[in-house]
Amino acid sequence: MRILMFGWELPPHNSGGLGVACFYLARALAKAEAEVLFVLPRAIDAIPADFKILFADSSMRVRVIDSPLVPYVTSQSYSAFLSQSARSRLYGNTLFEEVLRYAKKAKRIAKTEQFDAHDWLSFPAGVHAKVISGKPLVVHVHATEFDRTGGHGVNQFVYEVEKYGMEMADKVITVSQRTRDLVAEKYGIPKEKIEVVYNAVDDFSAPPNQKKISDRPTISFVGRITLQKGPDYFLEAAKKVLKHEPTALFVMAGDGDMYHKMVEKATHLGIADSVLFPGFVRGDDLAHVYQSTDLFVMPSVSEPFGLSAIEALQYGVPVLISNQTGAGESLSHCLKVDFWDVDEMAAKMLAVLKYRELRQCLSEFGRQEISKFSWDKSAGQCLNIYNNLVNYA
Repeated sequence: MRILMFGWELPPHNSGGLGVACFYLARALAKAEAEVLFVLPRAIDAIPADFKILFADSSMRVRVIDSPLVPYVTSQSYSAFLSQSARSRLYGNTLFEEVLRYAKKAKRIAKTEQFDAHDWLSFPAGVHAKVISGKPLVVHVHATEFDRTGGHGVNQFVYEVEKYGMEMADKVITVSQRTRDLVAEKYGIPKEKIEVVYNAVDDFSAPPNQKKISDRPTISFVGRITLQKGPDYFLEAAKKVLKHEPTALFVMAGDGDMYHKMVEKATHLGIADSVLFPGFVRGDDLAHVYQSTDLFVMPSVSEPFGLSAIEALQYGVPVLISNQTGAGESLSHCLKVDFWDVDEMAAKMLAVLKYRELRQCLSEFGRQEISKFSWDKSAGQCLNIYNNLVNYA
């Protein structure tokens, strides 16, 4: 099986969970003896040894797709890039023009057996590859415009691109049943065309304990600080917790369009002295955050999966997630709450801090439970989908 996969980033140069998921899925596919050719918009420094990367930039004399596209890009951030870049004349005048320009460039590399496009930015590229080659196309939905906007202010162009990609695909893969239902309801895609393949975590042995960030009881948030992730609800619950546990420390690790607004909100709520904003963290710094945490909280407004919650469980950290989180479909040993119910959220935070037995139970059984999430299993499910499409064609 030869697989051409359109993605946007890979660790350690990722800006979120999308790049992590793409990397480990591609690696697991290669481990299963599939030949994976991964397309990036631009070159990165590190080249994984177990699958090929086609660098889509001018350092390649053939098959060039030089593009500034990155995950989570918005029209505003793309416009800011153009205004600061001396090479802006090479790219589309708007984000949407650049997405279509990138798609047309994909025709140059449409010569392999199967296509897998990740997230809406790459859907037009996948469709062009399918049309020029006649090979099957799978689109892998990690999030929709309804997730990113919380269902309010949906960008019509983004929605149309997502819908077009899903309609043109031979199969649609979603990362949870929740997203499968949303895709069927909001985009009109037949449910029999949609397959659920959960994300997973890489197998690892937890590194030695490091010195904690603080001796204070610590509750952490790790993710993009944007509307979808519910950071404002996290801070509102934090204020309520601090009324009963004034020594608690809250860590909000990540970056995003609401970062400065959340710093201001913490000040406005009068809890700035109890909230740390370390920015985007990865590697050892991310491990340090997890190791220092007594409770991990994911209060997402709409979360197709929620990879960071599974990462936290790897470290034996108790987890509190919103009922709107896809990973919760397969997790029993975690606490759950509606994202908007900050009173219940705060009560459950306090319960974990107060009752050591509860904390230990969630930690021990939660870590055991994540054994069901395996990239090898996810890759096997994808390969079954690919093989069925190729055999059917």
